[in-house]
Amino acid sequence: MNDNIILPLTLSNTHNISTETILILYQDMLLGRSFEDMCAQMYYRGKMFGFVHLYNGQEAVSTGVIKSLKDTDYVCSTYRDHVHALSKGVPASSVMAELFGKETGCSHGRGGSMHIFSAQHNFLGGFAFIGEGIPVATGAAFQSIYRKQVLQDTEELRVTACFFGDGTTNNGQFFECLNMAVLWKLPIIFVVENNQWAIGMAHHRSSSSPEIHQKAKAFGLPGIEVDGMNVLAVKNIAGQAIARARAGEGPTLIEALTYRFRGHSLADPDELRSRKEKEAWLARDPIKHLKNYLLANSIVNEGILNQIHNNVKIQIDEAIEFALSSPEPQVEDLKRYLFAEDI
Repeated sequence: MNDNIILPLTLSNTHNISTETILILYQDMLLGRSFEDMCAQMYYRGKMFGFVHLYNGQEAVSTGVIKSLKDTDYVCSTYRDHVHALSKGVPASSVMAELFGKETGCSHGRGGSMHIFSAQHNFLGGFAFIGEGIPVATGAAFQSIYRKQVLQDTEELRVTACFFGDGTTNNGQFFECLNMAVLWKLPIIFVVENNQWAIGMAHHRSSSSPEIHQKAKAFGLPGIEVDGMNVLAVKNIAGQAIARARAGEGPTLIEALTYRFRGHSLADPDELRSRKEKEAWLARDPIKHLKNYLLANSIVNEGILNQIHNNVKIQIDEAIEFALSSPEPQVEDLKRYLFAEDI
């Protein structure tokens, strides 16, 4: 694979992608956006508490990577984890209930926004500390190798996708785990969601080497830059990296250039970014971009897209109803789930 790859949204990039697949990508991005918009509403109505970090604008990265994985593969997230979980198949109702702190949430109401987890879906969790998930994802990739080489598992290698932000790439865990992954040829994809800002620090001001994908050269793995506002470009690159990992050829570092449309969290007044910068990125909205592409090329008609919107709205409404009607955790269960329970 070549460095510095950015693919435009054109028919030439989609000749191997069916219309059904493209619509799955569109629906997944739309579900993520609608879910996060509803989270904002519920937060400001006092239904959610603590810090809530939304994913608006970055949907093409989650969808393009995770929808290229198999159910048996793993995903490890950050504190901006709701949409990653949805893309991996965790039900919207289960994620929403978790955000409401309800017993029916995917972490039984104990984790909240930054600790979404689902063993059933091989979603290894969101992590509140910067870079904390990278060693966990590296461990998941190691067990895939161990299962294959030591336990003689006859199934294909399971791949791990590890997501983190641009600010994380100056932390020690990033470099240590890249080195380890190459040394052991681990089936892992390191996905840098470069949304240009680490809380309130502009990326170009915080790194001596702003092109993050170039850092891969020091460890001998492919480093690829991709347009993170283009779901088809992300899917194309992710597919290559996943195939490489599954074939036992080792890790890949993908830097997806994207942008968060909201502040760092819902408690952030978002006063540091200029209006001009935000408007420039809003004009590249990945969902609108794909919708316009589908209509302009007569791939689908407006009616089909409207049906998808209706289906997503129903899912979100059902998720809210489920979360509101679900029970709170019981006080007597305060210490439950600290240790594995007897089967």
